[in-house]
Amino acid sequence: MRTNRSQGLGPLSFDNHDPRIRYYSLLLERTLEDLPQRDLPKGYSFSGYTPGDRDEWIRIEQSAKEFRSKEEGAEAWKRYYAAYEEILPDRMFFVISPSGEKVGTATAFFDVRTGDDHENGMLHWVAVRRDEQGHGLAKPLILKALQRMKELGYRRAVIPTQTTTWLACRIYLDLGFCPIPQNAEHSCRGWQILRTLTDHPSLQAFEPVSLEEILVPGALQDDGRTPAHQ
Repeated sequence: MRTNRSQGLGPLSFDNHDPRIRYYSLLLERTLEDLPQRDLPKGYSFSGYTPGDRDEWIRIEQSAKEFRSKEEGAEAWKRYYAAYEEILPDRMFFVISPSGEKVGTATAFFDVRTGDDHENGMLHWVAVRRDEQGHGLAKPLILKALQRMKELGYRRAVIPTQTTTWLACRIYLDLGFCPIPQNAEHSCRGWQILRTLTDHPSLQAFEPVSLEEILVPGALQDDGRTPAHQ
């Protein structure tokens, strides 16, 4: 669990994928100019997709709580990638641990909302295996995918995410992503929740909210302050 003490919330612990947080869809963007450099920790390396990596991708995403079951992961693969497996060796990346295991993944995809207009790339299905989180893998992995987007000719990257994965949102903000204006308006409460949880400098225009406005109904114990199921 991650501990958060921002904006007067007290010593509360929030998981990095926490269903107790009210769900709002968030959409971020950044230009692909001036990408920072981040190296993987010693002993880790990158590899590209090879045929047969579907199950490895599902295992990583399921470990990161993106899916509740292998079957759910297989449905997501079928929906997003089955028709595009021929381009994945150029776009899907894995982090390889010192022991040779695939422990993280991200894809430099096209914007699935508009099709491949060669203008907007989409940072797609970023995940690090749960037991490898906190080891400094996410930022180098994200930047690897962003650099590949740039090489493919895209000018801008977008990333869809949500309030329940607040820690991932903070990482994207650290790397120069910012809310897309239309989403900042339509999901204003979601960005207020992110401001409160992260106190990120780039979100200071959003007003912080109370604990009760962050958590779904029923997530508080009887004392009204401590989230249940920690």
